[in-house]
Amino acid sequence: QTTPLIFASPHSGRDYSPEFQHQSRLDPIALRRSEDAFVNELFASAVQNGAPLVHATFPRAWCDPNREAWELDPAMFEDQLPGWINTTSARVNAGLGTVARVVASGEAIYKTKLPFSEAQSRIESAWKPFHEAVKSLIDGTKAVFGQCILIDCHSMPAQISQAATRADIVLGDAHGTSCAPHLMRLVERRFIDLGYRVRRNDPYAGGYITRHYGRPRDKVHTLQIEIARDLYMDEAKIERLPVFPEIQKDIGALIEFLAAELRR
Repeated sequence: QTTPLIFASPHSGRDYSPEFQHQSRLDPIALRRSEDAFVNELFASAVQNGAPLVHATFPRAWCDPNREAWELDPAMFEDQLPGWINTTSARVNAGLGTVARVVASGEAIYKTKLPFSEAQSRIESAWKPFHEAVKSLIDGTKAVFGQCILIDCHSMPAQISQAATRADIVLGDAHGTSCAPHLMRLVERRFIDLGYRVRRNDPYAGGYITRHYGRPRDKVHTLQIEIARDLYMDEAKIERLPVFPEIQKDIGALIEFLAAELRR
């Protein structure tokens, strides 16, 4: 590691186990609607620029690391949930808790209700190790470089990016609270220079990872990047478009630029 940059891709996992597919009422393509497909590949050049890249291999529909550990919908489970579970968040109400009830398109995932032990197993075996890895990297980076810049990498459906004014990229800093203004301006300007249309915090200001780890006063800055999926993939088939290498190259140019700026 030669830069205080860290990259995280919490939603690009696509290891759909046979057990999960058997539990689901959806076909494999429908089940992947929540996935930020190929985002880890778009940001893969991070490691060549001296920056770690942490990405979940488990799918978001199975366990979502961009939620609190225990955001669960009681209607999904056979047994009564413990009182300390967060059952009332906006994400739970939308069916998109730590263990989601629906995919991004709104279709229900499961044939039957789950035992609470299933959620416990997923959180212990996937959510916690993912965050342990992120936290360890943040602490190690701060110890070496005196600061840490975490880039939280995501993609957004075309209908979101095309709503109102088209945006190719949405940058989220939790409305100015998760990173220094200079970092937001730096990334925004670089994307604009590369020819992309950029918006700030609308409609994505940053999820759990951005808000939880972004502590500028403690010299940990977190910025979420959302990339419009129709720039690089066929959303219906979940396949890379021929232009994928060009988008990947542009993301690589952004990473190289950031790494050089931070080293300087």
